[in-house]
Amino acid sequence: QVQLVESGGGSVQAGGSLRLSCAASGYTVNNDYMAWFRQPPGREREWLATIHTEGGSTDYAASAMGRFTISQDNAKNTVYLQMNNLKPDDTAMYYCATRRNFFVNPRTAPAFRSWGQGTQVTVSS
Repeated sequence: QVQLVESGGGSVQAGGSLRLSCAASGYTVNNDYMAWFRQPPGREREWLATIHTEGGSTDYAASAMGRFTISQDNAKNTVYLQMNNLKPDDTAMYYCATRRNFFVNPRTAPAFRSWGQGTQVTVSS
């Protein structure tokens, strides 16, 4: 049974940084994809970034490009999201996901079948 546990969220002021972690257990993420999404209150879940754990290739949404960096530590079965220059609009619950569904648009939530419980990020102005 796959378990994903996010951590590293919190409250920061605009311009600050946070590093989110997603630790996987019950599943070896080698040669799969891991992704980060976020969901602001009252809005749909938004894809941010994906990493292919085998080769390390990455893909970013426009909203994440240049400020967010996805990375991995396969030895720890963990994926990270480094977030810099945070803005109030980045306030959301952040989720990691894995177990890619290859028949679905890879930049959407249905493309992943296992999810963590989320970690809250709040950015104040």
